[in-house]
Order: sequence, then structure tokens, then C-alpha cells
Amino acid sequence: MNRLFFLFVIFLCFKISAQSNWNIYKRLSCSKKVWVISHPFKAKKALQISKEAKRVADSMKLSPLLDKDPSGGQVDAFRHAYWMARLKEEIGENAARSLGKAHEKENYWTFKKQKLEDGIVPDEVSSIMDLFNNEVGLQLSLTGKKKSKRGLIYKVINAIRQGRLKVIKKDKNGNFLTCSGNKIKPKLLLGKWKNNKCLVSSKKR
Repeated sequence: MNRLFFLFVIFLCFKISAQSNWNIYKRLSCSKKVWVISHPFKAKKALQISKEAKRVADSMKLSPLLDKDPSGGQVDAFRHAYWMARLKEEIGENAARSLGKAHEKENYWTFKKQKLEDGIVPDEVSSIMDLFNNEVGLQLSLTGKKKSKRGLIYKVINAIRQGRLKVIKKDKNGNFLTCSGNKIKPKLLLGKWKNNKCLVSSKKR
């Protein structure tokens, strides 16, 4: 089957206008376009879950249960874990994991163009963090009668507070730190995919 046929299937699955589908599709990175073409009947559900995960994570920025940090902090970790858990529940583990990997490939494309993701330019450490938290999220998904969005939210929060996820080490002012605790000058991070940021347990910085 050729690419045009797959795009037509995607349009039918989304059940919105063809023009709107094309606008959504053409904004995707190459890695996500490949994922959509490979999972045409799961694309609509994945889009819905992705929007849901963002809404829930945004609400977590106001919660006293997490650190309010959406860029490398507990809220960031929450978003990825919740996203993967919900995706697994709705489209299956393999499809969820491959979409998570496609997203991280997109982050490298975002870095190359020096565009922002969650307020900062992505880098290798944040990508490693995301992939790690994605895997934890897949383990946290609920099944059968236990499926509950509220229940999943608290399950992910508990996992974060137990230190099962990863965050990027920062000081109380939000400055990035090395693993030895030294402040990293912002100019040393500019245009660098690899840097000295440090991943630590989500239980503490």
C-alpha cells in the first residue's frame, strides 16, 4: 500500500475534515509521520491521549504534591509517565513505546532547529530522562476494573515521590547542576546536545 492510501486511512480514522487532518499531519516530524503511517487506526486515540496527558500535567503544575517544574522536574516526569501509561491502556504497549521513541527523535530535530520544548531547547539528558520515565509509565498502567484516571494520577505521583522516576538536578533557583553539585553556566548549555546536566531520583534533587 502506498503512502497516499495510508494518509486516506488516517483521515477516516480521525473523523474530522481532510484539510484539518492534513494540517495536523504536515506539522509532525518525520519520525512521528512514520509512526502515524505505521499505526493508522491508533493515531486518533493517541492524539486524544496526548492532549489529555498535557492537560493533566498542566494541572499538576498547580498541585502541592509535586515540584511545579515542567522542564526537567517532577511535573515533566509525571507527564511522560502518565502519557505512556494511558497510551498503553488504550493502544497497547508496543505502539505506546514506539510513539515515545518517535517523540524523542522529534526532540533531536527540535534541538537541531534550536526550537523550544516546554520552555527550553531539548538536549540529550532530557531525552534520556524522558525515555526512562516512559518505561516506568508503561509499568504503571492500570488494567481491567482497576482502570481509573484518578487512580492512575495518584499512582504516578506516588512513584515520583518514591523516587522511581528521574528528574534533572537543579538548585532551589532552578539552575542546572552537575552531579557534583556545581552550577552550570547557561552559556555552556547553548547549542549543546551533550552537556553536564545530571539525572537524579525523582524523590530529590
